[in-house]
Amino acid sequence: FQLLLPRISYLTLVTDKVKKHFQKVMRQEEVSEIWFEYEGTPLKWHYPIGVLFDLHASNTALPWSITVHFKNFPEKDLLHCYSKDVIEAHFMACIKEADALKHKSQVINEMQKKDHKQLWMGLQNDKFEQFWAINRKLMEYSPEDSGFRYIPFRIYQATTERPFIQKLFRPIASGGQLHTLGDLLKDVCPSAITSGDGEQKTQVMIHGIEPMLETPIQWLSEHMSYPDNFLHISIIPRPTD
Repeated sequence: FQLLLPRISYLTLVTDKVKKHFQKVMRQEEVSEIWFEYEGTPLKWHYPIGVLFDLHASNTALPWSITVHFKNFPEKDLLHCYSKDVIEAHFMACIKEADALKHKSQVINEMQKKDHKQLWMGLQNDKFEQFWAINRKLMEYSPEDSGFRYIPFRIYQATTERPFIQKLFRPIASGGQLHTLGDLLKDVCPSAITSGDGEQKTQVMIHGIEPMLETPIQWLSEHMSYPDNFLHISIIPRPTD
């Protein structure tokens, strides 16, 4: 079964057709919770699809071959996802956390429940205008601030089992100069940009591309965050061929 999926969505949000397709040929008693796996690794549904692809398969040929499972759910590796309400709760929790970092939660708290719903429906229905009408408010800041309070980011490393790295990082240095992606990595994950022999053995990926390390982190946060308002940065081994 082949499907074209948006990088910015979540597997469990966009795979109803997959479920229908395979359930037709399965006995009902064999069907429990759906989960996905790539080359032996269960795929975390609460990571955006683009992050999963960058981490596990960015240097492989498309289409990305994922195995679909309906039983033997890997309790140790994955969170349960019994309904779209679970995805919505996770998504909104991320947006609220990001706004706490950027604006001390002032923007999200001033919104009404219907605005929160519009963000979710925009993502769920793949309707950019509907989503952006609300989300652009979360990407604004006052001119005297010249940036967000802190940058909401998560750094994932393909070569480790550890969860993502996340810490407080300001977009502007105390001297007023803009912090860059390179500054962030030097501070939080120095192994991503240097190795013992001086040769860079990793790729730093955001949305499937390798941004220049000189790019201001504030600009990346405004223009390359996922819909959950986080900058998801994948550190993967550089292909050797």
